[in-house]
Amino acid sequence: MTFTLHAGGFTLPLEQPRVMGIVNITPDSFSDGGQFASPAAAITHAKRLVDEGADILDIGAESTRPGATPISAAAEIARLMPVLEGVLGLGVPVSVDTRHAAVMREVLKLPIAMVNDVHALQDEGALAACAASNVAVCLMHMQGTPLTMQAAPQYADVASEVQRFLLSRAAACERAGIARNRIVLDPGFGFGKTLEHSVSLMQALPTLCAQGFPVLVGWSRKSVLGAITQKPQPQDRLAASLAAALLSAQKGVKILRVHNVAETVDALKILKTFR
Repeated sequence: MTFTLHAGGFTLPLEQPRVMGIVNITPDSFSDGGQFASPAAAITHAKRLVDEGADILDIGAESTRPGATPISAAAEIARLMPVLEGVLGLGVPVSVDTRHAAVMREVLKLPIAMVNDVHALQDEGALAACAASNVAVCLMHMQGTPLTMQAAPQYADVASEVQRFLLSRAAACERAGIARNRIVLDPGFGFGKTLEHSVSLMQALPTLCAQGFPVLVGWSRKSVLGAITQKPQPQDRLAASLAAALLSAQKGVKILRVHNVAETVDALKILKTFR
């Protein structure tokens, strides 16, 4: 199934998987917390990711790692604004990773292309804020909150429950006035899921990818990959991250959210050539 994503001032064909480069401007993200916390470091990193082939940049100012403590909207906005001002001219769509309507309203004053929300626009006012704009939205499934989500996640049927939730949120977006060609779904690997849940979700990806919306996944450096490979350090999970990204692409995923852009771009070139 092919899609064209309408994201702010960008029209992004999705015949082939696209690479979303992660720019965490947080002191406490699980993999690279603190590395790009200053605006100058974040902007330099974003430029590097674009040079490496990133099709989209995803800028996040609040950590949503397991156990993360929320920050205020004001603090999140203060981190975001100087970085956004430095990356919006790089020629690629810029996504803002936030779950707070107050932050969305502020960043939507700028020409961003996407809101990437781990809470699927459930914060009061989030739907209205995005519907009043022309940005794309990424709706992610998360059981619980970042602070609690990995305590004891439970499902009767994880694949069907995640799909049902995502489709219900997509329907809510359409009712609010967000066109279907602006909606992306993310099953939320690592967000309120055990290893067994992640295996089931991975096996069910083709079904989710056939529901009429492009699917985004973020496997990059996650602890579930460390559990499988016995690599406790996130920076040692590159091979596992690439393998999970390629398997996801083969199953129909259209956007891969990654830390290692250059390596993912190369891997996708091999997949495209030999598929």
